[in-house]
Amino acid sequence: MDEALLRRLTPSVLTVLVRRGADFAAAEDAVQDALVEAVRVWPADPPRDAKGWLVTVAWRKFLDATRAETARRRREDRLDEEPAPGPAPAVDDTLQLYFLCAHPSLTPSSAVALTLRAVGGLTTRQIAQAYLVPEATMAQRISRAKRTVSGVRFDRHGDVATVLRVLYLVFNEGYSGDVDLAAEAIRLTRQLAAVIDHPEVAGLLALMLLHHARRTARTAPDGSLVPLAEQDRGGWDTGAIAEGVEILQAALARDRLGEYQAQAAVAALHADAPTAEETDWVQIVEWYDELARLTDSPVVRLNRAVAVGEADGPRAGLAALAALEDSLPRHTAVAAYLHERDGDLTAAARLYAEAAGKATDLAERDHLTRQAARLNTRLRH
Repeated sequence: MDEALLRRLTPSVLTVLVRRGADFAAAEDAVQDALVEAVRVWPADPPRDAKGWLVTVAWRKFLDATRAETARRRREDRLDEEPAPGPAPAVDDTLQLYFLCAHPSLTPSSAVALTLRAVGGLTTRQIAQAYLVPEATMAQRISRAKRTVSGVRFDRHGDVATVLRVLYLVFNEGYSGDVDLAAEAIRLTRQLAAVIDHPEVAGLLALMLLHHARRTARTAPDGSLVPLAEQDRGGWDTGAIAEGVEILQAALARDRLGEYQAQAAVAALHADAPTAEETDWVQIVEWYDELARLTDSPVVRLNRAVAVGEADGPRAGLAALAALEDSLPRHTAVAAYLHERDGDLTAAARLYAEAAGKATDLAERDHLTRQAARLNTRLRH
């Protein structure tokens, strides 16, 4: 069973059903039923036209559900709209579906959550972590979004800003989480950049390329995390870095700064440094100041505290950190790092262990545990 093929075809099949008049929630259920049927049938009898098979089965599932739930409306006449047998056109509708999910009837945050769940393939837990809210809260938000668009005709597209936010979060989860979606996010952002001439679209593409260029160096052969300062820069993808920098420079030249361009500028400064010691932390702090002005994000201010600690010393970084809520994810890990830089190994070891207990990602938890053990060994000797 080719699970990657099923995942790739899902957005196109969902789009076909929506175009044929199915409301979004019912179409999503029908597609999921068709995928279950494919898993059951395909190993013994694989279809010649996978997409056409899925469209036909999903549409029948939708019709069955419609008749069962609303028989009094006599929707049996929808059977005439069943797709005819034969090859389906090989069209990638994923990006269009992103825009459809960003429907004007939804708030931007609800549209992002719905798209991440229905199209991006992320779990409710992963989306909740990205938004820094409890999983139950995010589950309610997604359910409300589905109810809002239930029965709505998807004939108006959402705005670019919402779609960019979705692509950004999908990339972040693919880059550092359990589901590998980074390459797909880059592919879709390239498509978007080809049809929309906007500096923030270019900025997001540049940001993705610059981060993706370091991907292979982020983990050791045993799967453990390798911090940026310790990465083998010879293993970075120089082609992706060069492309990202070129795209970013063209976007910045248009003098319409946005958050993705500013983030890409930070990534470019890291990529430009031959060694970790030669990183231009002063410029990075300046870019984080711009980002804080643009977004007022606590995560941005947390990253800024790290940059301040590198540019002006660990005590300046700790002072910047003190202004932030200690419940912020990674706050304890940053405090541990800055205390170690300041020479307070006892506090740093305690904070590394505390941060490990809070970490939700296994690789990050193992890394923080090793940091605590390393310092405790030094303290014993």
